[in-house]
Amino acid sequence: MKRLLYILSFVFIYNANAQDPRIPLDTIVTTTNSVTIKGKKIPYKAMTGMQPVWNENGKIVASLYYTYYTRTDIKNKTKRPLVMSFNGGPGSASVWMHIAYTGPKVLKIDDEGNPIQPYGIKDNPYSVLDVADIVFINPVNTGYSRPVVKKGEKLDKKYFFGVNADAKYLADWLNTFITRNNRWLSPKYIIGESYGGTRVMQLANELQNRQWMYLNGVIMVSPADYKIIRTGGSEDSAMNLPYFTATAWYHKMLPKDLQNKDLEEILPEAERFSYNELLPAISKGGNISDSERNNVAEKMARLTGIKKRVLLQQNLEMPPSFFWKELLRDVNGKTIGRLDSRYLGIDRQEVGTRPDYSPELTSWLHSFTPAINYYTQNILKFKTDVKYNMFGPVRPWDFEKENARENLRKAMAQNPYLQVLVQSGYYDGATTYSVAKYTMGKIDPSGKMKHRMSFKGYRSGHMMYLRKVDLEKANEDLRLFIKKSSEKIGPAKY
Repeated sequence: MKRLLYILSFVFIYNANAQDPRIPLDTIVTTTNSVTIKGKKIPYKAMTGMQPVWNENGKIVASLYYTYYTRTDIKNKTKRPLVMSFNGGPGSASVWMHIAYTGPKVLKIDDEGNPIQPYGIKDNPYSVLDVADIVFINPVNTGYSRPVVKKGEKLDKKYFFGVNADAKYLADWLNTFITRNNRWLSPKYIIGESYGGTRVMQLANELQNRQWMYLNGVIMVSPADYKIIRTGGSEDSAMNLPYFTATAWYHKMLPKDLQNKDLEEILPEAERFSYNELLPAISKGGNISDSERNNVAEKMARLTGIKKRVLLQQNLEMPPSFFWKELLRDVNGKTIGRLDSRYLGIDRQEVGTRPDYSPELTSWLHSFTPAINYYTQNILKFKTDVKYNMFGPVRPWDFEKENARENLRKAMAQNPYLQVLVQSGYYDGATTYSVAKYTMGKIDPSGKMKHRMSFKGYRSGHMMYLRKVDLEKANEDLRLFIKKSSEKIGPAKY
């Protein structure tokens, strides 16, 4: 029997300076519940509410909405790991991993992740709450988080909406959160999905070198590497190919000898080809010989399910958006999803170079939007008339001086405790698993820390945890990573 304890730890503060006076600046609502994980009942407390962001002059400039889960049958928190969780966008709320991956509740969806009615939530029997407490943080303009602006003043977007600004104010916020909740002695982890991968690479260095907060682990879920995404070029074109192979295999578009093998048997061949043949060929541009160009196009066609003629017409550089439109064009005229290429869509016309819409995202919003609104107001008891921003206004986003890879490398070099885990779905066409692997090598070009980095792949897309089999597997991989990096690890030295 679920027992709800409704506590207002801070009085709701409504301030004339708030951009939206319906949002309190500093408040907590507490409820209690339990969930059965791996056959054991886990009692927990959920604290949800708003915590301010202060600038260097002590002025409140924003208030962030968060939800903090703590296991209540463990009194000593000094050995209890804490996971600080972000999503991406930039501009995305922390809804996706909150009610579909690591939290104690998950969506009511089918086993492959498709929405079903009636919408809602259910217990998550695979949550990592058995081994770690978790806080889900919504950056400014996501979820219920909002900036605080005096009447007549304009919002200073540079304070929040950029790679470096984002990490700076979030690190300040986390310092306050850790202090308020007495978690300085706990093993600490940051996890980020999609743009959240860039966010946590930045945050690792920001927390360590400005807040003096040292981490045990950084987890990147389907990470976005903007050194590749924003610049494109040879690396982007070549490193996406293994994703093309995985997706073509899923849709049965590969030659029989490849199609008859298991997915993970054929991916190493695609990875070797992308590194050793496709990348050098693309980098040569017009200087490539006709024989090499034809040879590479033939192998590329074999590994992608796309006709050789079409690949040659694109000079061996096929954008993922074209692949989503082209793969099934002559089979059933359907498009495939960007974030999860198992999903199918129907365009107005079969001709064209990119799909009209993302079928997977519209599918996900079907189930996530009603679920998070119901959950926050009815189960967590956070009452407000303010819109929950699944995606909030954060543009333009400042990418100037983005150096996330190097910032994570520095944090790892300075902190021998720090371990890194990357989790990706093979059918994710937005932040491909193959680029994530490539990024891992770029984070540590010396190779001296590669034993502290691990990769896990799953037979699903961007949010691999929506598939029930991968929800269980991904949480277990995360659980083992947390245990390995927080228990009996010895002194922090080389």
